[in-house]
Parts: sequence; C-alpha cells; structure tokens
Amino acid sequence: MNNPIDTTLKADWRASENYQPRKDGRKPDILLMHYTGMETAEWAIRRLCDVDAGVSCHYLIDEQGNITQMVQEQYRAWHAGKSYWHGETDINSASIGIEIANQGHGKGYPDFPGIQMDAVIALSKDIMQRWHIPAHRVIGHSDVAPRRKSDPGEKFDWQRLHLEGIGHWVEPEPIGSDRGFGVGDEGEEVKALQTLLRDYGYNQGMSGKYSKTTRDIVTAFQRHFRQQRVDGIADLSTINTLKKLHAALVHSASKPNWFAG
Repeated sequence: MNNPIDTTLKADWRASENYQPRKDGRKPDILLMHYTGMETAEWAIRRLCDVDAGVSCHYLIDEQGNITQMVQEQYRAWHAGKSYWHGETDINSASIGIEIANQGHGKGYPDFPGIQMDAVIALSKDIMQRWHIPAHRVIGHSDVAPRRKSDPGEKFDWQRLHLEGIGHWVEPEPIGSDRGFGVGDEGEEVKALQTLLRDYGYNQGMSGKYSKTTRDIVTAFQRHFRQQRVDGIADLSTINTLKKLHAALVHSASKPNWFAG
C-alpha cells in the first residue's frame, strides 16, 4: 500500500473508516480548527476512528505537537456536523479538519502549549500551500456552528497564526464602558450588526431583533476575534472590531494573488 499520509511533516497514520468522497468532487478551500474536548489525545483518536461514533477528522495534534492523520485529505471527513459559512452548508465537503488536543471548556480549558501551536502552524501552512486555501478561510468550529460549539475557543492564539499567514485577524478595539446590545434589543443598529455578521460569513438573519441566535453568533465572533471578553454582548469594541475586519478583508481583496493566502 502506498503511504496514505498527505503532509510532508512527520506524522503517524491511524486509519479511520468514517469518511466518504467529497460531494460533487469538491476541493477543500476551508481549514477548520477544533479542539477535542476529551481527557487525552489517545481517547480522541480512538473515538475518531470508531465506526460506531460516526465522527472523524483529517488530523489530530496532541499537546506535545505530535501529528496523527486519520483520513486522507482528498476525502470528506466527518468533523463539522451541521454548519454554515458564507452560504456553504456542507462544510465537511469544503474543508480539511484539524483536531487539537485540549480538554475544552467543560473540563477546565487549559492553555494550548507553545509546542502544540508550533505544530498547528506548520501543518496549517503545509495544507494551505497544497490546496491553495486563502488565509481568511481558516476558521474555527464555533464560527461555522455557533449555537452548538465553542471550539477552539478564546485561548486559541489566532493572532499568532495570523502573523504566520494563517487566518484573518485585526487588533481588537479596546473594551469600553458602553452597555452594548443584548437579547431583546431591536432596531436599525441591531440590523446593521446582523448584516455585518452575515456578510462576514456567519449564518445570521437580518430581523433587526437581537435574538438568542444573534447572541450565540456574537459569542462565537468574540471567541475568535475579541478574546479579552466573551459575553455575547455586542459592545462598541465588538462592533468596531468587526468593522475593521471587513475593511481589512476588502483591502486584502485588492491585492494580487490574495486567494493564495
């Protein structure tokens, strides 16, 4: 059998049978980050390879930076679940999934070790180069499934990844003392916020009412882009950070070859 490992980096192979062809021959153009939310990396690998569990991913990176591949990149792994990004509803067909060993919010949510983040950066660059995934298409599980997921969470160092050419990022606006918008608020300003969230990629309607869904999407946004305070309240810091991201994305789009990341 030919070597099934896609990455040029040092990696182990633990085959999972939980995969299928990508829908309509779709090539991946999203790199999706997760945390495992389990006690150990080994337990997570076993689950991701368990036929009865019905879940999988392409790669897992443990706390020591060791990489394990379980599904070849050409195939559709089962890591995103019901999700959405920029009109795409089959995120599994559109993405390559990386699980990062971390016990998660329900079990103390430890920091991501530096050596683990080094491996995330190296593997991400390798995948992005191979599939020509643009930097702004590197996102988190909570971005595509904000009502269900919180990973990889506010401790994940998106800023460091951005400095390495991975992911979209701007310096968050400082947190002030304004009340912000929350559940129950409504009006044109709420609708303008919802429009910005939708245009950025989130599955946000434009009712003008700050619903629980809007709160969950704002929370997901904060976990990724305004990590200092995650509360689901759309204060000026959150809104202005979102506006800066839009402006930066438009500016990037004017540059040649920006889709190459």
